[in-house]
Amino acid sequence: MRCTRSFQLFVFASLFVGAIPLRSEEPGSIEALPTDPKLAKIVLIAGSNVFKPGEHEYVAGCAVLRDLLNQSPGVASVLSLDWPKKPETLAGAKSVVFLFDGGDKHQLLAADRMAQVRKLADEGVGFVGLHQFVDVPKGLGDRMRDLMGAAWEKGHSQRAHWGHKYATFAEHPTSRGVTPFEIDDGYLFKLRFVPEMHEMTPLLRTVSPKAASQELNDEAIVAWLYQRVNGGRSFTFTGTHLHASLAEEGYRRFLVNSILWTADVEIPKSGAPVSLTAEGLNKYLKNAPTK
Repeated sequence: MRCTRSFQLFVFASLFVGAIPLRSEEPGSIEALPTDPKLAKIVLIAGSNVFKPGEHEYVAGCAVLRDLLNQSPGVASVLSLDWPKKPETLAGAKSVVFLFDGGDKHQLLAADRMAQVRKLADEGVGFVGLHQFVDVPKGLGDRMRDLMGAAWEKGHSQRAHWGHKYATFAEHPTSRGVTPFEIDDGYLFKLRFVPEMHEMTPLLRTVSPKAASQELNDEAIVAWLYQRVNGGRSFTFTGTHLHASLAEEGYRRFLVNSILWTADVEIPKSGAPVSLTAEGLNKYLKNAPTK
């Protein structure tokens, strides 16, 4: 089932009611490290730029995900802006979540960050790539495929926005407790995957209502799991464009379950806890830019 354009706008507007007021609270301590080494440390790296209120709210999105992840027993999440400033932030991490711009603005292009990520991969650390993470400049596609199982390739891959209702999910622990959800999102699709989709588990497929073919084939994959060669786990979802989508419980649980899977944390049979109030959803939103 796909949204009509009018229904897409209705869903978007209804989710956004009350979602653009001025930020009422900062995202809390940055790089506040857990003191208990027994806790599964998950580091969320958020780009600090923003385009429009409610869109590409990387900091607000990661702050909410941090709060949601911390509802799971045995988990301690750490928020970092742009890239960890403390060397100990990434040390001992079970998983790292990346949510920032891609392409020529990709955070991995700066300094020795690609080498840092490669070292984490060799240690078996889990990776989560959200929205534009798999969009890297030409020549880095193989490195990204090695990390995440796929890469966005200029001249072949595509990006666009549309609404879609997800009602069926893969038979996998990441789907535990995930209820149907309907979101309007901006996707990267028609990606270049590893040969023969080796060790990949597709999770979500969707096609633009404007596409000539409505077939949900591999070009329609927008979320997947990847078991890396060295045993590390990766999860990618090329959506997460709109902050308002986090109002959907099924969407929140889908993301949190998948992040926990990359950290090798047991997912409850009913799914991870993902309680969220309207205040909790909106409190980290960035102020509208002053004109």
